[in-house]
Parts: sequence; structure tokens; C-alpha cells
Amino acid sequence: MLEAVNFAQLLFPDFSLIAIGWLLCRYTALDRRVWDQVESLVYYFLFPVLLFHSIVRSPLDFGATSSLLTAGVGIGVCGIALSYALPHVPGLRTHIDRRDHAASAQIAFRFNSFICLALAERLAGAQGLLLIAVLIGVCVPMFNIAAVWPMARHAESGFARQLVRNPLIVATLAGLLANVLGFTVPAWATPTLTRIGAASLALGLLAAGAGMQFATLGRGKVLAISVLSIRHLVLPLVAWGLCRALRLDAMQGSVLMAFSAVPTASSAYVLAARMGYNGPYVAGLVTLSTLLGMASLPFALALPR
Repeated sequence: MLEAVNFAQLLFPDFSLIAIGWLLCRYTALDRRVWDQVESLVYYFLFPVLLFHSIVRSPLDFGATSSLLTAGVGIGVCGIALSYALPHVPGLRTHIDRRDHAASAQIAFRFNSFICLALAERLAGAQGLLLIAVLIGVCVPMFNIAAVWPMARHAESGFARQLVRNPLIVATLAGLLANVLGFTVPAWATPTLTRIGAASLALGLLAAGAGMQFATLGRGKVLAISVLSIRHLVLPLVAWGLCRALRLDAMQGSVLMAFSAVPTASSAYVLAARMGYNGPYVAGLVTLSTLLGMASLPFALALPR
């Protein structure tokens, strides 16, 4: 039986860390000079270790979860296509800054892996963790590549070169390859990697708060509403349709619906800032997405299946 979840309680730690980062940057000696270094540490070391460990630690059983995997990839492809198309939609394109779009398109389809893992365990126990591990293992590399593409294309800096140099892409692809080859992390290294992962999540959210400027959201309202609507309304509806079309069982359906409605990845801010884009704008979107998750998660899980 699926366990009830208090979504506000689940999302409060993420939101509170963003708020603390904002307060620290503006009202203490920990100003932008400090947070620029924190962003570099998260981007080049902490997040890559987290992604690699998250993918490697659970064996991926593609055969047993083929329908769930098909649905997860389908949700991702839909989110990517819709977010990429925004500047070309009549009525929207004149209100969307192309550079801000390149940085924030990722908000529409990326997801917070830690919240996914916590939700899957609450909803379906150990089996839920195995199911979400398959989705994370396959979708994280695909989504990270899709996040880098608009920024590399807009900057005309060479997509292949950006992929090779991007530590998040390298870490996720290495993790997927290691998982497929059967590599396991030694037991003695697991506590260290787990603590690095926890540090990356905390510092990434604090950095997002430190970089946030609410005024930037006001200048890009149409884009903000568009990407957040895709993330928190359209994708749960797409997931609901795929659940019914692929006849997923109750456990797989619940994991998929949670996957479709969680807040966006906190690393979206760090990626945009490190690639030279409008980090404060993306940080604001991450914050709003975290808040919207309190509405989209119960909405998605309540849809009849």
C-alpha cells in the first residue's frame, strides 16, 4: 500500500537552504566573492561525485522496467521538445529573451534526484528505490546533455567541446557506463561519497539562494511561466497519459507520476552561472519550482490511474 507523503515537509529543507543562502549573501560578510568559489567547488567536484555515485550505487535492470523506462524517456523527450520550442511559438517569441531561454530551458525537464529518491522510498519502499534508480541512470545523462545544448549553441562555443569539458556530463556518462559494466563502489568508500553528495546538495541550494535576484524574474515573466508550466502541469499530464497507455502497475505508476512532478534540479543554477548565463534568473526559477512542487506532486499522484 502506498504511503501518504507530507510534501511541504519533504520540500521544506530545499526551500529553507535557498532562503538561508539568500540571507547570508545579502546580510553577512559572505558576499558574492565567497559564493563564486562555492559554485566552482560544487560544479567541478561535488555535483559530479554525487551524480556518479547516484547512478552507480543501484544496478539497472532494464528488462524488468522497460515500460517504466519508456515512459520516463517519453516524459523527458516531451519536456525537452516543448521547452526548446518556446521561442518559436507565435505570441510568445516576441516576449522571450533568447539568451535567458538558453539558460532556463533546462528548468522545464530536469528534476531533483534527491527528492525523487526520497519520494520513491516513501511511496514504494526498497522496490521504489530500484525503479527510480533506473530512471535516474538513463534520464540524468540525457537531460544534462539537453541542458547544455541550448547554451552551447547560443554561445556558438561548440557543442561537442562543451560536452567533453562539462563535468556533470562526464560524471553521468561515466556512472552509466560503470553501472552497465557491473562496477560497484567499495564499501569503505561509500560513507565518503555519501557525505560528498549531501554537501553538494546543501551547497548547491545555498549557492542558488545567494545568486537569486527576484527582479530578474519580473523582466522574464512569460518565459518563467512557460517553463514552470511545462515542469509542473504539462509533464504530469503527459505522465498520466503514458501510465494509462503503457498499463503500468500501481507501484511503477506512482514512481513515474512523482518523477514527472518533482521540482527542477538545483544544479540548473550552477550550470547556467558557470557557463556565463543569467544565473540569478535561473536561481529564481529553481526557487519557484521548489515551491510549486508542493502543489504539482499531490496533483500528479491524485490523478486516476
